[in-house]
Amino acid sequence: MITRLSQLFVRTLREDPADAEVASHRWLVRAGYIRRVAPGIYSWLPLGLKVLAKVERIVRDEMDAIGAQEVRFPALLPREPYETTNRWSEYGPNLFRLKDRKGGDYLLGPTHEEMFTLLVKDLYSSYKDLPLTLYQIQTKYRDEARPRAGILRGREFVMKDSYSFDVDDAGLEASYQRHREAYIAIMNRLGLEFVIVQATSGAMGGSASEEFLAIADSGEDTFVRSPGGYAANVEAVTVVAPEPLDYADVGAPQRIPTPDTPTIQTLVDRVNAEYPREDRPWTGADTLKNVVFTLLQPDGKRTALAIGLPGDREVDLKRLEAAVAPAEVLPFGDEDFAANPALKKGYIGPESLGENSAAGVPYLVDPRVVTGTRWVTGSNAYDTHVIDLVAGRDFTPDGVIDVAEVREGDPAPDGSGPLSLARGIEMGHIFQLGRKYAEALGLKVLNEQGKLVTVTMGSYGVGVSRAVAAVAESSSDERGLVWPRELAPFDVQILATGKDATVSDFAEKLALELSAAGVEVLLDDRKASPGVKFTDAEILGMPTAVVVGRGLADGLVEVRDRATGERTELRADEAAEQLIALLLP
Repeated sequence: MITRLSQLFVRTLREDPADAEVASHRWLVRAGYIRRVAPGIYSWLPLGLKVLAKVERIVRDEMDAIGAQEVRFPALLPREPYETTNRWSEYGPNLFRLKDRKGGDYLLGPTHEEMFTLLVKDLYSSYKDLPLTLYQIQTKYRDEARPRAGILRGREFVMKDSYSFDVDDAGLEASYQRHREAYIAIMNRLGLEFVIVQATSGAMGGSASEEFLAIADSGEDTFVRSPGGYAANVEAVTVVAPEPLDYADVGAPQRIPTPDTPTIQTLVDRVNAEYPREDRPWTGADTLKNVVFTLLQPDGKRTALAIGLPGDREVDLKRLEAAVAPAEVLPFGDEDFAANPALKKGYIGPESLGENSAAGVPYLVDPRVVTGTRWVTGSNAYDTHVIDLVAGRDFTPDGVIDVAEVREGDPAPDGSGPLSLARGIEMGHIFQLGRKYAEALGLKVLNEQGKLVTVTMGSYGVGVSRAVAAVAESSSDERGLVWPRELAPFDVQILATGKDATVSDFAEKLALELSAAGVEVLLDDRKASPGVKFTDAEILGMPTAVVVGRGLADGLVEVRDRATGERTELRADEAAEQLIALLLP
């Protein structure tokens, strides 16, 4: 069976969508693969749905290969299981909540740990039933605050989530490694350039976790890697704290006037000019910047948190959000300062902070703020700072928080060299959940000794609809989409570019011969100019195009490779045989 472009439900666009920020969004809409319904919500049109189905097939192939079994849960879920695990509140505003006509609380599933756990609890009770891995490919819902980039970050998306169930930690480790290998195979089959990085577990909980990131300048995730092999999502990077310093020779702290020093650099210039150190000049890294944030808890409670870090660094909001999840991070605004007069905006000092201070604001510091380090910092009085304030002598923070920005050239935590920064698209995330959900929901089995033990779990997700965008992002060019053969909606697009009936008749005959051999064919049989057909073929992105046109008079057809731009001519009477050999190796 061949598909005719004259009958296909598709309309290519000549202009970019107004809200398109990245290549995949631009071309998937312009080529008629998806269509926007609302912010973060898209319809899948026939071409897009064919690509999505091929991604699903790849994922199923590799999951089935490790012995996973597919199930399907509803997207509409009751509140009670999520209440038991506290995620009804912990998810905060990202959760779509609704009530039925009887007033019962429901949610649209963002992820299904609770459902999988309860299903296994309902049916299995012995170690003989384990290990077990179940998975589903299903639509998920999250109320993203800022949906963007088309289907890369939407409020409705298709995801594969799988869960392993084992009697002990050794079994979990084996299940985790099987999934890791399956994910490597999936990424390779998708044709993505990817990296596996250490990651944080966030609201999912558990211990070890890793992300699979498709390398892309347009990606929302920043990751780091070193020459020695260290790789981590920037949220998971840890700073190795320096050794404590001897501060016996450091004099008592001094309050100094510092008018007209609105920036770290102007402050450093002032103290170097008027209060120089004896060993070296002061730098921005010697200033202690104290920043206050408001944390909005899932239950609506607002609390304050102060963070002290070297003045030459900024707080990385994504790292902070990961560290304080599930709380939401908000600015500490003028109204907040007015409500807490113990804090002087722009001049906050460590001595005014801490859970037991007058301000009552918890105070956490960067790992570099170790005992014996001496600082220039705020005095909690306007136009005044303190020099030689020593950590561990003059102030003691409530704890440590590692949320400062990570920079190019920073040392890798494992000593494997300087870090380089890059961006990527999160394609997969694997977690060793452990017993968090099993304990909360009472999933236990009898072990070999007849004793009840709590099952240990792993959780593993792949962004299926996101994969369509990630591949489009990595393989499109200035003319349109460039699909790898395994994902393309069709293996070949045949363009009949002439008014002569012999051209259209041969194109039809060639399409039928290829289709009969198992080649997926898109035949452009429209009454359109060759220029329009060539342009649309490049936008649609099939890996191979066959042009049947004026060359047919000489017994030739032209074959175009979309990825390389290479063009070759084939004898018309041998074209079907040679194309079958090319397209069905």
